[in-house]
Amino acid sequence: MPAERIAMHKIRELLRLKYDCALSHERIARALSISKGVVAKYVKAAEECGRPWAELSAADEAELRRVLGVARRGRGASVANVPPDLAAVHQGLKRKNVTLALLWEEYVQTADGPSYQYSRFCDLYRAFARTLKRSMRQVHRAGEKLFIDYAGDTVPIVDADTGEISRAQIFVAVLGASSYTFACATATQSQADWLGSLARALAFIGGVPELVVPDNTRSLVGQADRYEPQLQRTTAEFAAHYGVAILPARPYKPQDKAKVEVGVQIVQRWILARLRHRRFFSLGELNEAIAALLEPLNTRAFRRLPGSRHEAFETLDRPALRPLPATAFQFAQWKRAKPNIDYHVEFDGHYYSVPYALAGQAVELRITASSIECFAAGRRVAVHARSHRPGVYSTLTEHMPASHHVTAGCKLIRAAD
Repeated sequence: MPAERIAMHKIRELLRLKYDCALSHERIARALSISKGVVAKYVKAAEECGRPWAELSAADEAELRRVLGVARRGRGASVANVPPDLAAVHQGLKRKNVTLALLWEEYVQTADGPSYQYSRFCDLYRAFARTLKRSMRQVHRAGEKLFIDYAGDTVPIVDADTGEISRAQIFVAVLGASSYTFACATATQSQADWLGSLARALAFIGGVPELVVPDNTRSLVGQADRYEPQLQRTTAEFAAHYGVAILPARPYKPQDKAKVEVGVQIVQRWILARLRHRRFFSLGELNEAIAALLEPLNTRAFRRLPGSRHEAFETLDRPALRPLPATAFQFAQWKRAKPNIDYHVEFDGHYYSVPYALAGQAVELRITASSIECFAAGRRVAVHARSHRPGVYSTLTEHMPASHHVTAGCKLIRAAD
């Protein structure tokens, strides 16, 4: 029987027969059904450890094993395996096309000693992953997802003139692979604030991920559906401008956006809690304070994983992000309208002309800060500079029927007289 397969109770008995009973190696071997060489090996180990038998006999099994240098018994000749760096394995899985099989092969090649078999390697990693927070159990690929949401907590803004208090909303964005975090304050949670904050988040990370995952908020989603939610028209324009897919989380499925829920909690505890004693008199002042705390939040070390959010961002997400578009996104509202018999549509009290043939037909208005565009059947049929003068008409000659051209000319002549 090989020495490594001797049970500890038999080794203890071997030493007892040697020192308490003073038996020869041959008689001990015959009594325990082992070879004289094995007896000699453990007697020599006991003598070299420098501890008397009276002390060794009182030691527990673990201590006796350590003193004699006996490997733990297993299914075969048991030798201590080199443990894998499971935190590094977890981070490595976030890179594109990296699998557990590949990481196991690299572990075997670099291990300074015996390594685990692939199945045991996988078991060890899965056990490690279960010890992480719920949001960390999902493996997010580098540059794949940006999760966005608004925090439940708000921050009071005091009007310096009236003393009136409004509540600022806190927008949070978290990258899936690195957990790199962005936050800013907005006045409301309107569509303009959602998309404006998302644009600021993309500028902050300096690139565009493959997917943006928001909640099923009505500000972004026109028709909430469990499997195929329909985006608002402006949201879809934003996605097309940045070349990103916006995929809202499924209703009542918090695991779809667990990453940002943890990010919101961290922002509330790390940033908002530190600002709770300060008074803010404008959104700009609040955003400056939030921005000052984002760097220490992203550079502080992870508790269970190596490095920090910033280090993980630089090595994982940043190289995988696509570049930002060359021009800024122009926010636009969409509104359905029906031209009156005078072929004008009304918006914000001002009247804009469309081709006279569209009178009484449904059209769509695309409203930006500087222009009003009119679309019929998906085709742009009119463009006007936006006016804020109520009760006034903006009329283009080419929109009039021929009979109205003469009338319009007469009006101009009379005005000149």
